[in-house]
Amino acid sequence: MAIHGLNPYLILDGTAEKAIRHYERALGAKVEGIMRYSEMPGEKVDPAYVNQIIHAALQIGGGMLMVSDAGPGSQVASDTNVHVCLQFEDPTDVAKKFEALAEGGQVTMPLADTFWGARFGMLTDAYGIRWMFNAQLNKAQ
Repeated sequence: MAIHGLNPYLILDGTAEKAIRHYERALGAKVEGIMRYSEMPGEKVDPAYVNQIIHAALQIGGGMLMVSDAGPGSQVASDTNVHVCLQFEDPTDVAKKFEALAEGGQVTMPLADTFWGARFGMLTDAYGIRWMFNAQLNKAQ
């Protein structure tokens, strides 16, 4: 069977709800669905996790981003070598979304035109997720 898709899955430490709302505002994400730990059938849920998110799916452009809070007894690594890369068609749109997602986070590489013909930048958002922004620039022919 052929692979028909690939999407990043973010595991957060109790901040999934806030991150989802931030991605809606900053990136125009559309929530396709949210399930909470309290919705697990036949499970007694620790009261501290009742409102935590066990699974959420967000549509961002043509891609899907999945998000959840780490479950009871699980810890989230604070460092990773993974980035979520967003590809933009409009170089002006990339700046607006970059600035919005950077709120509360840290810009690690400001947006700039690159040698490969794109406007590119990197940031870590307020929830510790690393993002790359890439918008190909049209060159006069």
